Amino acid sequence: MTTGTVPRARPSSAGVRGSTRIVAAPDGCGGTALPVRSGDGPLAPRRTRAADPSWARITLVGAMSAPLGGDRIGVDVTAEAGAALRIDSTAATIALPGRIPEPAYYDVRLTLGAGARVHWLPEPLISARGSELYQSLRVDMAADARLVLRDEQVLGRTAEEPGRLSTRLTVHRAGRPLLDQQLDHGPGAPGWDGPAVLGGHRAVGQLLVVDPEPGRLPREAAVLGEGTVLTPLAGPGVLVTAVASDALQLRRALDASYTFTSW
Repeated sequence: MTTGTVPRARPSSAGVRGSTRIVAAPDGCGGTALPVRSGDGPLAPRRTRAADPSWARITLVGAMSAPLGGDRIGVDVTAEAGAALRIDSTAATIALPGRIPEPAYYDVRLTLGAGARVHWLPEPLISARGSELYQSLRVDMAADARLVLRDEQVLGRTAEEPGRLSTRLTVHRAGRPLLDQQLDHGPGAPGWDGPAVLGGHRAVGQLLVVDPEPGRLPREAAVLGEGTVLTPLAGPGVLVTAVASDALQLRRALDASYTFTSW
């Protein structure tokens, strides 16, 4: 694990360029509407049934294999004031090597207006051997917005070494930094598999919860289980980080930690 700025090479003119845009807004009847739902690349946004009728739910469906070398994919989500939106996906995203010997980029931006609630809960990102991917997750949220964000990475498929994977999560609340974290794994990332980082594990993930209501989140750091720790942030949020042997064990560890909020 390192901190700093994800290196950015100039993307090639070849490769897939795709963007997905979602806007959620209150519908005036106690629910959430989706006035904008578009996708012109490998991720197609589909409205699916939400368990709570006041929420809108989007499921991202993979329309093609991506990201491959040279691809650049973007997802832009805006939850306007008072909206409630859950975003998940049908399957894992697999970073694969492509014909173009260049990195791929996957950029996600979430914007939360006043009082908005967003759950970002996609399936894991799998880094296949020979791939090189730079992923960024940027969140800009109002002071009274609420967020649950899950980010999981699986390093290599079964019995396979991983590719090069660099991910950065940046969260700004009311215009001020709340979290800025970068993880680097795979060939060329110093110490990524050492005992101070993954220690031989092949799945790593984090669960970020931001809730401004006093008393709803833990304020003390805690070990929640083997390989799972909870860290309060310097603001109304907590970060749960877990390492595990595989994707199933990782999901179980993160799900078990998610007991401190009901919204």
